[in-house]
Amino acid sequence: MCDSTLFSVLVNGFACKDPKLVDANDFFFSGLNKPGNTSNVIGSKVTLVNVEKIPGLNTLGVSVARVDYEPLGLNPPHTHPRATELFTVIKGTFQVGFVTSNPENRLITKILQEGDVFAFPKGLVHFQRNIGHGKGLAISSLSSQNPGIVTIANAVFGSNPDIPADILAKAFQMDNNLVLNIQSKF
Repeated sequence: MCDSTLFSVLVNGFACKDPKLVDANDFFFSGLNKPGNTSNVIGSKVTLVNVEKIPGLNTLGVSVARVDYEPLGLNPPHTHPRATELFTVIKGTFQVGFVTSNPENRLITKILQEGDVFAFPKGLVHFQRNIGHGKGLAISSLSSQNPGIVTIANAVFGSNPDIPADILAKAFQMDNNLVLNIQSKF
């Protein structure tokens, strides 16, 4: 059992806790029943419960997330570098998809209803959008205690410092000024 507040032996980047000092709170999180604040530009909120929230998850290879959506809310294109994701629809209707790897880059997409489950392979760019008329809710199970997330737009246009505009303009075949305008929004 690992906890970053005790001892100095690290496993997966977290300090290990003496098993004799472990208690139920090391394996507990409260609050997944509470909706996340979706009043943002993308209309969604992810509440991730990983090893940082439940120290007892370290080395167990699992985590979970609650994802709340407004109508047309989006969990934008992103990847999990260390996890496969199982997306389970609790409420709403969703368009989901992922893109296969180079050179094919084929979009695999599906419309999901309540009770449906969809798998996103580890490391592939994927998204979810609530296409229903009401609020949406999903639970994601991830195959890592620390799955990581790379939101594509944030990484490319919101890096710190900025990726030079001429590099992005050439990569995306667009005007430098458009790149600068997009970067200014991040």
